[in-house]
Amino acid sequence: MTTTPPTAEDLVTPLCADLLRIDTSNYGDGSGPGERKAAEHVAGLLTDAGLEPELVESEPGRASVVARWAGADPSRPALLLHGHLDVVPAVAEDWRVHPFSGEVVDGELWGRGAVDMKDMDAMVLANVLAMTRRGERPARDVVLAFLADEEAGGMKGARHLVETRRELFDGVTEAVSEVGGFSLDVDGTRAYLLQTAEKGILWLRLVATGRPGHGSQVHDENAVSRLAAAVARIGGHRWPFEPPDAVRAFAEGWAGLTGRQLPLDDPEALEAALGTTARWVRATTQNTATPTVLDAGYKHNVVPGRASALVDCRFLPGQEETVLRTVRELAGEDVAVEVVHHDRALETSADGSLVDAMTAALQAEDPGSTVLPYCLSGGTDNKHFDRLGIRGFGFAPLRLPDGFEFAALFHGTDERVPVDALRFGARTLGRFLTTC
Repeated sequence: MTTTPPTAEDLVTPLCADLLRIDTSNYGDGSGPGERKAAEHVAGLLTDAGLEPELVESEPGRASVVARWAGADPSRPALLLHGHLDVVPAVAEDWRVHPFSGEVVDGELWGRGAVDMKDMDAMVLANVLAMTRRGERPARDVVLAFLADEEAGGMKGARHLVETRRELFDGVTEAVSEVGGFSLDVDGTRAYLLQTAEKGILWLRLVATGRPGHGSQVHDENAVSRLAAAVARIGGHRWPFEPPDAVRAFAEGWAGLTGRQLPLDDPEALEAALGTTARWVRATTQNTATPTVLDAGYKHNVVPGRASALVDCRFLPGQEETVLRTVRELAGEDVAVEVVHHDRALETSADGSLVDAMTAALQAEDPGSTVLPYCLSGGTDNKHFDRLGIRGFGFAPLRLPDGFEFAALFHGTDERVPVDALRFGARTLGRFLTTC
């Protein structure tokens, strides 16, 4: 008796649940479990699909997987389809459902990585397995990359591969990855946001020095006071409103659908219009510098000679030098500014055959919908592949229910993805792969 092979839609939820159950927490200091277990799991699935994956470790436990999937037209430039296997940490006591359970509750799949980004990893794997079992190929060669360390800047994942194994990406001209293709209700029209730009990253350390001594004495050279003043100036700085082209294009598209101007410079009105997506959009209208960590002292009555802070800066395309210069000025003469991690901002246009294929796939699965470009306030591994001249987009398609707090779930508690949205994404990605 002949059995019908399962579809990508059938496979995606259990595949995603299995990935969510593998703890790949990335603490950024090398103390986490690493990605090796998840990488071996993914490599096994790709092998079962008839591919020849290569597992690459940048250091013990920090593993990525790369495989080339032969397409129907090998004469065309190849496409890179990439996702990261690591996730940010989660405190189980803060969650309603255990973050590494991979449980389905009330039609939603719960777990750390459900939207960032093991959902997309599962969509890719589901389509590889389903298509190869049916003897189908993508429209062109596809390089599949499941990467380590994205949540700490990608140095042990994508950057390592770009610097040491660039031959794995020979012939690749375009890339697709996370945080794009999700839906937003715009006055009754479903709009899917295609990521065409992302802010750059400057992770900085502020270091203040002073004269150590007894806490009971008068101290005019107190490192803690100097640091605190610098942090307050940086955290309170009002950056100018400078939306890049991708944000202006998104606002124009929104206005075309609603007949109203999108209030980019009014935070409350913007949130009323876009819900939690407003957090991303607002952050892409200006540069940002956010203090995140303070470190000073070791005893109540001892003035330390050194105090430090970490600041997460995200800059718009073309604004890198401006941001660094401004932060140095705000920090003042007594506080040194060190660059801990830096990566570029990206911006491309929402045109070309790849964009057409993404748009067509979304509209085939959701007739009457529209597609708008947007800029991501965070960063993706597309930054590293841009060094190879690869044009990157964010396209992890999800048709979300109205009111679903999608943006709030990234790095937040109770991360989850609707199962129906996951199944929609698997179908849409499959359509895209056959036409891209």
